[in-house]
Amino acid sequence: MALQTIAILDFGAQYVQLIARRVRENQAHSLIFAPDVSAAKLRESGIVGIILSGGPSSTYDANAPRPDPAIFDLGVPILGICYGMQVACECLGGRVSPARVREYGRTRLETISPDPILAHVPHATTVWMSHGDFVESVGPDFVALAKTPTCPLGVVKHKSRPVYGVQFHPEVTHTPEGGQILRNFLYEICKCKGTWNAGNIIDDAIAAVRARVPNDAAVICGLSGGVDSSVTAALLHRALGGRLTCIFVDNGLLRMHERQRVEAIFRGHFKMDLHVVDAAERFLSRLAGVSEPQEKRIRIGHEFIEVFKEEATRIPNAHFLAQGTLYPDVIESGHSHSGKTANIKLHHNVGGLPKELGFQLVEPLRDLFKDEVRILGEVLGLPEEIVWRHPFPGPGLAVRIIGEVTHERCDLLRRADQVIIEELIAAGWYRKVAQAFGVLLPVSSVGVMGDGRTYAGQNAIAVRFVESTDFMTADWVHIEHSLLARISTRITNEVAGINRVVYDITSKPPATIEWE
Repeated sequence: MALQTIAILDFGAQYVQLIARRVRENQAHSLIFAPDVSAAKLRESGIVGIILSGGPSSTYDANAPRPDPAIFDLGVPILGICYGMQVACECLGGRVSPARVREYGRTRLETISPDPILAHVPHATTVWMSHGDFVESVGPDFVALAKTPTCPLGVVKHKSRPVYGVQFHPEVTHTPEGGQILRNFLYEICKCKGTWNAGNIIDDAIAAVRARVPNDAAVICGLSGGVDSSVTAALLHRALGGRLTCIFVDNGLLRMHERQRVEAIFRGHFKMDLHVVDAAERFLSRLAGVSEPQEKRIRIGHEFIEVFKEEATRIPNAHFLAQGTLYPDVIESGHSHSGKTANIKLHHNVGGLPKELGFQLVEPLRDLFKDEVRILGEVLGLPEEIVWRHPFPGPGLAVRIIGEVTHERCDLLRRADQVIIEELIAAGWYRKVAQAFGVLLPVSSVGVMGDGRTYAGQNAIAVRFVESTDFMTADWVHIEHSLLARISTRITNEVAGINRVVYDITSKPPATIEWE
């Protein structure tokens, strides 16, 4: 069966990736395109529906992004969201004006006329609005299907074309029935079959890898132990067997038992050709006396490239380099279907290597989102501790140690971080938290242990738990106080050199998730 694709035209929406995720969660494939992508290009892509995203522009601005008018003649259903609705209505004879009352936040949507797009949606429901313009007039060719107290055209439908518009955002969780509205569009309007399933794409990915890599060529995979590189390695091993070589660099900045875990899983269980490079002394010597975060990153990145290059030369016929690039990376790096320019992301584990070594890239996950990659990992047999582990920064503990990085300070943080994760898992909170870690602070704090005063050589640890769906924004977790108490007690009792534990209650923004 041919792949059914929903095209999402990106008009600059902050939620464009969320729209793509929501479509894929409903087992329909989605791809993001530039707002002015040609109708011919969309036709070639085999699309069965189009979603026009929201955006910060006003349709009446001189440089406002606009779609190719020919998309409305393709005959495929179109759903405009917020700005997408406004620009669709304007293209088809409507008029957009500044709103007399800006709508932002939750409001009440009331159905005026039943329609398949609103099937199984209550007559009155809550929706999330975020707009300063509104469709003042839709002309004679549209009908209103639903309204809000201040927006008489909350949902509209063209009388003769399969074109719909919603002034609110169905893709966000603040719109409780938004998922149902999107499902209605996909299944009732676009007639999607629900054939997109991340677990079913493994065979296609394997076939694509085998077609790209000649039989006499080997592939190198920079394995970090994180979910993206681990799934990439497992997938390529299934496709290429012994022609895959994984390189794991122990830079001395890893989590507790990270090296042993990687060796046990990939060399022990999967029987992969795994090269482990012990480079801890090299990295830590390069970081001696360095406290500035960006300088740490630069030195770590440079040293990684040098170490990786040296090891890669020992692997015969290695002409391909595998990266765990995901679809959000593709979009944000300027290599997406949208063609937008942006600073190219350099992955910490392979940054600059393809160009320097003359490698060709293999990126089997580049059309997937993180949640889809986790599904693949489970299907490929990776253990839960790998598939569902929290993100870990490329520079490792170096950016979780404020100030100079030394053997001793790495060891302190490793032991404290291990306590944090152990207690989080034991309390059943690990899968509820997006990211959890400790930060070693350059603070000496007075304490009392036994009958004595402690100060010199003592450190403080900041504990950080955040919840997030996309890591663009994040909130601190309102964790159980009893769990925090257990973490604090264990760290101060078990990790000599730490006598104070604090909890970070700062959201992103204004803070970042990591401290450096």
